[in-house]
Amino acid sequence: MLLLAVDTATPAVTVALHDGVSVLASESQVDARRHGELLLPAVDRVFAEAGLALGAVTDLVVGVGPGPYTGLRVGLVTAAAFGSTLGVPVHGLCTLDGLAYAACLDEPFVVATDARRKEVYWARYADSRTRLTEPAVDRPADIAAELAGLPVVGAGGVLYPEAFPLAREPEHQSAAALASLAAERIAAGDTDAFLPALPLYLRRPDAQVPKNYKVVTPK
Repeated sequence: MLLLAVDTATPAVTVALHDGVSVLASESQVDARRHGELLLPAVDRVFAEAGLALGAVTDLVVGVGPGPYTGLRVGLVTAAAFGSTLGVPVHGLCTLDGLAYAACLDEPFVVATDARRKEVYWARYADSRTRLTEPAVDRPADIAAELAGLPVVGAGGVLYPEAFPLAREPEHQSAAALASLAAERIAAGDTDAFLPALPLYLRRPDAQVPKNYKVVTPK
């Protein structure tokens, strides 16, 4: 197995290679506005570090979000293009699951990432491998009482300490964790746990079709 993992659903542009046993190489850069610019050079550097070529990849895994519209699509489109070119499967995983796996917690906790608009994307976990709820998007103050007493992994805990006082690492997504989780599931034959490699948005994009615009084409 040679698994290439990418995730651009959060400000972290993150890439990793996994051989089914361990992570061979990984790279992450945090920049919310340069996903398209940073992703492919990062892929090149990871392959160079591992001394391998793209043609050796047997599986791809991509974080499907939830995340903002533009950044999220960069990773998904890149993974789909690689999968089509190489003729290998593309496995989708919830981005929150990657953060949960990296947290290595054996107790109930929450993963919360920045959804902008003073909101967070979040889900509850029984432990680092077991998600209890579907991802949701809410204002921190609206869910603070419900989640009181639970550790909060991800940028949400850092950004909104008044709502989530028990912030835990990691703050940012890691493709190394996503790759390790995917490799574990593939080895166990648990492929039903993967998602389609399609964006998980949870809300409508900011861009809207203008209302009451003037028709300029001839009738």
